[in-house]
Amino acid sequence: MFTRPALILSIAAVLASTLLAQSPAPAREATADLSGVHLFFTDSGGNGEPVVFVHAATGSSRVWEYQRPVFAKRGYRVITYDRRGYGRSVADASGPQPGTGADDLNALIDYLKIDRVHLVGTAAGGFVAWDYALSFPKRLRSLVIANSIGGVQDPEYQAAMQRLRTPDFLAMSPDMRELGPAYRVSNPSGAERWRALERTARPTSAQPPAQTFRNRVTFALLETILVPTLLMTGDADMYAPPPIMRMFAARVKGSQSFVIPEAGHSGYWEQPEIFNRTVLDFIRRH
Repeated sequence: MFTRPALILSIAAVLASTLLAQSPAPAREATADLSGVHLFFTDSGGNGEPVVFVHAATGSSRVWEYQRPVFAKRGYRVITYDRRGYGRSVADASGPQPGTGADDLNALIDYLKIDRVHLVGTAAGGFVAWDYALSFPKRLRSLVIANSIGGVQDPEYQAAMQRLRTPDFLAMSPDMRELGPAYRVSNPSGAERWRALERTARPTSAQPPAQTFRNRVTFALLETILVPTLLMTGDADMYAPPPIMRMFAARVKGSQSFVIPEAGHSGYWEQPEIFNRTVLDFIRRH
Protein backbone atom coordinates (compact mmCIF):
# COMPACT_ATOMS: atom_id res chain seq x y z
CA MET A 1 0.00 0.00 0.00
CA PHE A 2 1.35 3.42 -0.99
CA THR A 3 1.79 6.21 1.54
CA ARG A 4 0.66 9.58 0.26
CA PRO A 5 4.20 10.84 -0.69
CA ALA A 6 4.98 7.55 -2.41
CA LEU A 7 1.65 7.65 -4.24
CA ILE A 8 2.33 11.18 -5.44
CA LEU A 9 5.80 10.19 -6.64
CA SER A 10 4.39 7.13 -8.38
CA ILE A 11 1.72 9.16 -10.19
CA ALA A 12 4.33 11.75 -11.19
CA ALA A 13 6.58 9.01 -12.54
CA VAL A 14 3.73 7.55 -14.60
CA LEU A 15 2.80 10.97 -15.98
CA ALA A 16 6.41 11.73 -16.85
CA SER A 17 6.76 8.36 -18.55
CA THR A 18 3.56 8.96 -20.53
CA LEU A 19 4.66 12.41 -21.65
CA LEU A 20 8.06 11.07 -22.63
CA ALA A 21 6.44 8.33 -24.68
CA GLN A 22 4.23 10.87 -26.43
CA SER A 23 7.06 13.31 -27.20
CA PRO A 24 9.08 12.65 -30.35
CA ALA A 25 12.80 12.06 -29.93
CA PRO A 26 15.08 14.96 -30.88
CA ALA A 27 15.74 15.10 -34.60
CA ARG A 28 19.12 14.01 -35.88
CA GLU A 29 21.26 16.86 -37.23
CA ALA A 30 23.82 16.03 -39.89
CA THR A 31 25.44 17.17 -43.12
CA ALA A 32 25.07 15.39 -46.46
CA ASP A 33 28.12 15.70 -48.70
CA LEU A 34 26.48 16.16 -52.09
CA SER A 35 27.59 17.42 -55.48
CA GLY A 36 28.92 20.94 -54.91
CA VAL A 37 27.50 21.38 -51.41
CA HIS A 38 27.65 20.13 -47.84
CA LEU A 39 23.91 20.24 -47.15
CA PHE A 40 22.84 20.55 -43.50
CA PHE A 41 19.63 18.73 -42.59
CA THR A 42 17.54 17.49 -39.68
CA ASP A 43 15.75 14.14 -39.73
CA SER A 44 13.32 12.90 -37.07
CA GLY A 45 13.76 9.34 -38.36
CA GLY A 46 11.27 6.54 -37.88
CA ASN A 47 9.16 4.54 -40.29
CA GLY A 48 6.51 7.17 -40.98
CA GLU A 49 5.85 8.73 -44.36
CA PRO A 50 8.52 11.40 -44.97
CA VAL A 51 7.55 15.08 -45.04
CA VAL A 52 10.21 17.46 -46.38
CA PHE A 53 9.98 21.19 -45.61
CA VAL A 54 11.65 23.79 -47.87
CA HIS A 55 12.25 27.19 -46.29
CA ALA A 56 11.86 30.74 -47.60
CA ALA A 57 14.62 33.15 -48.65
CA THR A 58 14.27 34.84 -45.26
CA GLY A 59 14.87 31.63 -43.31
CA SER A 60 16.68 28.34 -42.94
CA SER A 61 15.78 24.94 -41.52
CA ARG A 62 15.51 26.63 -38.11
CA VAL A 63 12.20 28.30 -39.05
CA TRP A 64 10.24 25.02 -38.87
CA GLU A 65 10.34 24.82 -35.08
CA TYR A 66 6.53 24.98 -34.91
CA GLN A 67 6.19 22.14 -37.42
CA ARG A 68 8.87 19.57 -36.56
CA PRO A 69 7.49 18.29 -33.22
CA VAL A 70 3.86 18.40 -34.33
CA PHE A 71 4.35 16.40 -37.52
CA ALA A 72 6.71 13.94 -35.82
CA LYS A 73 4.19 13.35 -33.04
CA ARG A 74 1.63 12.48 -35.70
CA GLY A 75 3.92 9.71 -36.90
CA TYR A 76 5.60 11.38 -39.89
CA ARG A 77 9.32 11.35 -40.60
CA VAL A 78 10.12 15.06 -40.63
CA ILE A 79 13.03 16.36 -42.70
CA THR A 80 14.16 19.97 -42.92
CA TYR A 81 17.31 21.31 -44.54
CA ASP A 82 19.26 24.48 -45.26
CA ARG A 83 19.17 25.25 -48.97
CA ARG A 84 22.51 25.94 -50.67
CA GLY A 85 23.72 29.35 -49.52
CA TYR A 86 21.57 29.35 -46.36
CA GLY A 87 22.05 28.47 -42.71
CA ARG A 88 24.63 25.79 -42.05
CA SER A 89 24.92 24.46 -45.61
CA VAL A 90 28.27 25.21 -47.24
CA ALA A 91 28.93 25.31 -50.97
CA ASP A 92 31.86 23.16 -52.07
CA ALA A 93 33.88 25.04 -54.67
CA SER A 94 35.30 21.78 -55.97
CA GLY A 95 31.83 20.80 -57.21
CA PRO A 96 29.43 22.37 -59.73
CA GLN A 97 28.01 25.78 -58.88
CA PRO A 98 25.37 27.01 -58.41
CA GLY A 99 23.35 23.92 -59.24
CA THR A 100 19.56 23.86 -58.89
CA GLY A 101 17.47 23.66 -55.78
CA ALA A 102 15.51 20.74 -57.24
CA ASP A 103 18.70 18.74 -57.87
CA ASP A 104 20.01 19.46 -54.36
CA LEU A 105 16.70 18.29 -52.90
CA ASN A 106 16.66 15.16 -55.03
CA ALA A 107 20.24 14.34 -54.04
CA LEU A 108 19.30 14.72 -50.36
CA ILE A 109 16.31 12.39 -50.78
CA ASP A 110 18.60 9.87 -52.48
CA TYR A 111 21.17 10.29 -49.70
CA LEU A 112 18.50 9.48 -47.11
CA LYS A 113 17.41 6.45 -49.19
CA ILE A 114 13.82 7.68 -49.43
CA ASP A 115 11.50 6.73 -52.26
CA ARG A 116 8.62 9.22 -52.12
CA VAL A 117 7.88 12.25 -49.93
CA HIS A 118 5.24 14.79 -49.04
CA LEU A 119 6.82 18.13 -50.02
CA VAL A 120 6.01 21.44 -48.30
CA GLY A 121 7.56 24.63 -49.68
CA THR A 122 6.95 28.17 -48.49
CA ALA A 123 7.65 31.45 -50.34
CA ALA A 124 10.96 31.04 -52.26
CA GLY A 125 10.97 27.43 -51.09
CA GLY A 126 7.82 27.13 -53.17
CA PHE A 127 9.91 27.92 -56.28
CA VAL A 128 12.05 24.87 -55.48
CA ALA A 129 8.97 22.76 -54.75
CA TRP A 130 7.30 23.63 -58.07
CA ASP A 131 10.53 22.91 -59.96
CA TYR A 132 10.88 19.60 -58.12
CA ALA A 133 7.30 18.58 -58.87
CA LEU A 134 7.88 19.28 -62.57
CA SER A 135 11.21 17.45 -62.60
CA PHE A 136 10.61 14.46 -60.33
CA PRO A 137 6.83 13.96 -60.06
CA LYS A 138 7.06 10.24 -59.30
CA ARG A 139 8.93 10.97 -56.09
CA LEU A 140 6.05 12.95 -54.59
CA ARG A 141 3.12 11.71 -52.52
CA SER A 142 1.71 15.23 -52.28
CA LEU A 143 2.72 18.85 -52.77
CA VAL A 144 2.00 21.87 -50.56
CA ILE A 145 2.89 25.38 -51.79
CA ALA A 146 2.40 28.13 -49.20
CA ASN A 147 2.66 31.90 -49.59
CA SER A 148 4.62 31.69 -52.84
CA ILE A 149 4.63 33.72 -56.05
CA GLY A 150 5.99 30.57 -57.68
CA GLY A 151 8.61 31.93 -60.06
CA VAL A 152 6.25 31.83 -63.06
CA GLN A 153 7.82 33.48 -66.12
CA ASP A 154 4.76 34.35 -68.20
CA PRO A 155 5.05 38.04 -69.26
CA GLU A 156 1.56 38.94 -68.02
CA TYR A 157 2.30 37.41 -64.64
CA GLN A 158 5.66 39.15 -64.39
CA ALA A 159 3.89 42.46 -65.10
CA ALA A 160 1.45 41.72 -62.27
CA MET A 161 4.40 41.00 -59.95
CA GLN A 162 5.91 44.38 -60.79
CA ARG A 163 2.65 46.06 -59.83
CA LEU A 164 2.72 44.20 -56.52
CA ARG A 165 6.40 44.58 -55.66
CA THR A 166 6.90 48.30 -56.16
CA PRO A 167 10.19 49.99 -55.17
CA ASP A 168 8.52 51.29 -51.99
CA PHE A 169 7.44 47.76 -51.09
CA LEU A 170 10.91 46.30 -51.67
CA ALA A 171 12.48 49.08 -49.60
CA MET A 172 10.64 47.92 -46.48
CA SER A 173 12.39 45.73 -43.91
CA PRO A 174 11.88 41.95 -44.31
CA ASP A 175 9.56 41.72 -41.30
CA MET A 176 7.33 44.51 -42.60
CA ARG A 177 7.05 42.77 -45.98
CA GLU A 178 6.56 39.26 -44.64
CA LEU A 179 4.80 39.43 -41.26
CA GLY A 180 1.17 40.49 -41.26
CA PRO A 181 0.07 43.49 -39.16
CA ALA A 182 -2.12 41.35 -36.89
CA TYR A 183 0.88 39.21 -35.94
CA ARG A 184 3.24 42.13 -35.36
CA VAL A 185 0.67 43.71 -33.05
CA SER A 186 -0.44 40.59 -31.17
CA ASN A 187 2.83 38.67 -30.84
CA PRO A 188 5.84 40.99 -30.47
CA SER A 189 8.04 38.24 -29.01
CA GLY A 190 7.21 35.93 -31.92
CA ALA A 191 7.96 38.72 -34.39
CA GLU A 192 11.33 39.32 -32.74
CA ARG A 193 12.12 35.60 -32.89
CA TRP A 194 11.28 35.63 -36.62
CA ARG A 195 13.60 38.62 -37.11
CA ALA A 196 16.43 36.83 -35.29
CA LEU A 197 16.05 33.77 -37.52
CA GLU A 198 15.95 35.98 -40.62
CA ARG A 199 19.18 37.72 -39.58
CA THR A 200 20.99 34.37 -39.32
CA ALA A 201 19.49 32.84 -42.47
CA ARG A 202 22.35 33.85 -44.75
CA PRO A 203 25.98 33.39 -43.67
CA THR A 204 28.16 36.48 -43.82
CA SER A 205 30.86 34.66 -45.80
CA ALA A 206 31.01 34.81 -49.60
CA GLN A 207 27.82 33.51 -51.16
CA PRO A 208 27.63 31.19 -54.17
CA PRO A 209 25.75 32.51 -57.21
CA ALA A 210 21.96 32.28 -57.03
CA GLN A 211 20.70 28.86 -58.00
CA THR A 212 18.99 28.28 -61.31
CA PHE A 213 16.01 26.07 -62.16
CA ARG A 214 15.62 22.88 -64.15
CA ASN A 215 12.48 24.26 -65.79
CA ARG A 216 11.31 27.60 -67.11
CA VAL A 217 8.12 27.64 -65.07
CA THR A 218 5.01 28.81 -66.89
CA PHE A 219 1.32 28.40 -66.16
CA ALA A 220 1.05 26.07 -69.15
CA LEU A 221 3.75 23.87 -67.63
CA LEU A 222 2.04 23.88 -64.23
CA GLU A 223 -1.05 22.45 -65.92
CA THR A 224 0.91 19.22 -66.41
CA ILE A 225 1.23 18.63 -62.64
CA LEU A 226 -0.96 15.75 -61.53
CA VAL A 227 0.33 15.19 -57.97
CA PRO A 228 -2.22 16.10 -55.24
CA THR A 229 -1.56 19.78 -54.52
CA LEU A 230 -2.57 22.15 -51.73
CA LEU A 231 -2.13 25.90 -52.23
CA MET A 232 -2.11 28.23 -49.22
CA THR A 233 -1.61 31.91 -48.53
CA GLY A 234 -2.42 34.48 -45.87
CA ASP A 235 -5.25 36.96 -46.13
CA ALA A 236 -2.73 39.75 -45.42
CA ASP A 237 0.11 38.40 -47.60
CA MET A 238 1.46 41.35 -49.60
CA TYR A 239 3.74 39.14 -51.73
CA ALA A 240 1.25 36.44 -52.69
CA PRO A 241 -2.27 37.65 -51.83
CA PRO A 242 -5.29 35.37 -52.37
CA PRO A 243 -5.88 36.52 -56.00
CA ILE A 244 -2.38 35.29 -56.87
CA MET A 245 -3.04 31.93 -55.20
CA ARG A 246 -6.25 31.60 -57.21
CA MET A 247 -4.28 32.08 -60.45
CA PHE A 248 -2.28 28.97 -59.57
CA ALA A 249 -5.35 27.04 -58.38
CA ALA A 250 -6.99 27.62 -61.76
CA ARG A 251 -4.03 25.98 -63.54
CA VAL A 252 -3.19 22.99 -61.32
CA LYS A 253 -5.79 20.30 -61.92
CA GLY A 254 -7.63 19.12 -58.83
CA SER A 255 -5.67 21.37 -56.50
CA GLN A 256 -7.13 22.58 -53.23
CA SER A 257 -6.63 26.03 -51.77
CA PHE A 258 -6.86 27.61 -48.35
CA VAL A 259 -6.52 31.19 -47.05
CA ILE A 260 -4.98 31.47 -43.58
CA PRO A 261 -6.77 34.17 -41.56
CA GLU A 262 -4.83 37.06 -40.02
CA ALA A 263 -1.55 36.00 -41.60
CA GLY A 264 0.96 37.60 -43.91
CA HIS A 265 3.70 35.95 -45.98
CA SER A 266 4.85 33.60 -43.19
CA GLY A 267 1.71 31.58 -42.47
CA TYR A 268 3.68 28.64 -41.07
CA TRP A 269 5.03 30.98 -38.37
CA GLU A 270 2.19 33.43 -37.78
CA GLN A 271 -0.62 30.87 -37.55
CA PRO A 272 1.17 27.54 -36.95
CA GLU A 273 -1.84 25.73 -35.47
CA ILE A 274 -3.99 26.51 -38.52
CA PHE A 275 -1.11 25.85 -40.91
CA ASN A 276 -0.24 22.52 -39.31
CA ARG A 277 -3.82 21.31 -39.07
CA THR A 278 -4.53 22.18 -42.70
CA VAL A 279 -1.38 20.52 -44.04
CA LEU A 280 -1.77 17.43 -41.83
CA ASP A 281 -5.40 16.96 -42.91
CA PHE A 282 -4.33 17.26 -46.55
CA ILE A 283 -1.36 14.87 -46.52
CA ARG A 284 -3.29 12.33 -44.42
CA ARG A 285 -5.61 11.89 -47.41
CA HIS A 286 -2.69 11.25 -49.78
